Amino acid sequence: MNKTTTNVILLAGLAFLGGMAPRALADDWDQRTIFTFSGPVEIPGQVLDAGTYVFKVVDSASDRNVVQVFSEDDNHLYGTFLTVPDYHQRPSGKTIINFEERAAGDPEAVKAWFYPGDNYGHDFVYPRAKAAALAKANNQPVASMPDELAGKTTKPAKSMNESSVAAMKKTPLKAQKPTGQEVEVSEAFAGK
Repeated sequence: MNKTTTNVILLAGLAFLGGMAPRALADDWDQRTIFTFSGPVEIPGQVLDAGTYVFKVVDSASDRNVVQVFSEDDNHLYGTFLTVPDYHQRPSGKTIINFEERAAGDPEAVKAWFYPGDNYGHDFVYPRAKAAALAKANNQPVASMPDELAGKTTKPAKSMNESSVAAMKKTPLKAQKPTGQEVEVSEAFAGK
């Protein structure tokens, strides 16, 4: 098992990783970005098949830590996900998506997504059990939420309204360390 996080700089049609050929297009305010994956990828609570998906930040001026993943035509919501800020010292002019490496045959898990030109990205929060497994496999902390709340991330778009998003943002977040210890998010990511 490879225990490093793979950083993929998405260059339309140029990057190949683990059988994936990602492509990205983007919009500024909601950071709408279109990704095409030639292989399956995991997001919190589910695996996306090979295909084209839209990632975007929920339309809120006060909180930029909730991301939604839609079908290519924006008609199907796969989920609304909590994220914690991730930081890069030098912003890239390209979209960056970080994957957590997994055992052979398992899809890579989306760890973080950085919009072009931004120092801060979106580090996805996984259910506690999955976060613990990812932390151990990659030897780095992973943000987590209680396992019982994971099902709320994949509600259909019709039932995901502003109050649902507000309730989700009140979810107590922790971080799972590679040692199996659960700590406060701020402790796990101090200095990032």
